[in-house]
Amino acid sequence: MSLKIASAAVLSAALGLSAADFDASKLPPVSTKQGVTYEKDIKPLFERSCFKCHGPEKQKAKLRLDSLEATLKGGADGAGFEKGASAKSTFVASVARLMSEDENMPPEGKGQAFSKEEVGLLRAWIDQGTK
Repeated sequence: MSLKIASAAVLSAALGLSAADFDASKLPPVSTKQGVTYEKDIKPLFERSCFKCHGPEKQKAKLRLDSLEATLKGGADGAGFEKGASAKSTFVASVARLMSEDENMPPEGKGQAFSKEEVGLLRAWIDQGTK
């Protein structure tokens, strides 16, 4: 962890802030698609944008996204989302690029960013129970 990130984490804790302090009103709307599943809808997005750093060969922050079980387990800081509560999700805020530069995923140049529609689909998956 860089000194910059560590200092920000210590300062945030001291001020009573958390990574969940983002403006949820800026999140793209939840997709209206029903029956969203990890295998059919979410895994292809993760494969395209996340596996380079969070797949079978590499797991930055101990986060692995190449299986439903691993995704639900989360990484060093947990899953980053709660079933049924996508608007509170730091994971969603991160791929929506609403977090700090260091927390937005994928990092610039490391994978294709999620479109607003894809963030909405991820939100629908979480809100529908992460099946």
